Amino acid sequence: MNGLLVPLNQRRASRRSVVVECQVVRERDFRLVGESSLDLSPEGMLVLTRERVLTGEDLLVSFRTPILGTWFDAEARVARVVHGRRPGDYGRALGIRFRRLDRIAKSLLEASLNDYPQSPATRQPRVDYAESVTRIIIGAA
Repeated sequence: MNGLLVPLNQRRASRRSVVVECQVVRERDFRLVGESSLDLSPEGMLVLTRERVLTGEDLLVSFRTPILGTWFDAEARVARVVHGRRPGDYGRALGIRFRRLDRIAKSLLEASLNDYPQSPATRQPRVDYAESVTRIIIGAA
């Protein structure tokens, strides 16, 4: 990325590279669409899938926390679909954002993820053009 352009940080929480056992079910037809995650955060997860699922679809998620092994349930929504065409993709996957996750479960999840490495970004960061222009103007003055 050009040295003058500021990357936009759109993530709310750090994703951690951890495979967890899960069951992801599409809400509208209760079809199982995923059973294994590639990464996890208190805000969501990336789940491998073979099914065709659309962005915006509602899901029911049950997953096992990495350290405790406790099962948690959450309501989620598909935030993005990875088609597996980019270098570094593991195949078709769903980026899902938790809509409802119990506060205690979220706290336990945050604590249990601290020991896992952050997931590497697989796509180029977007540019924060407003911040970039502001910095150029301030630097030119």
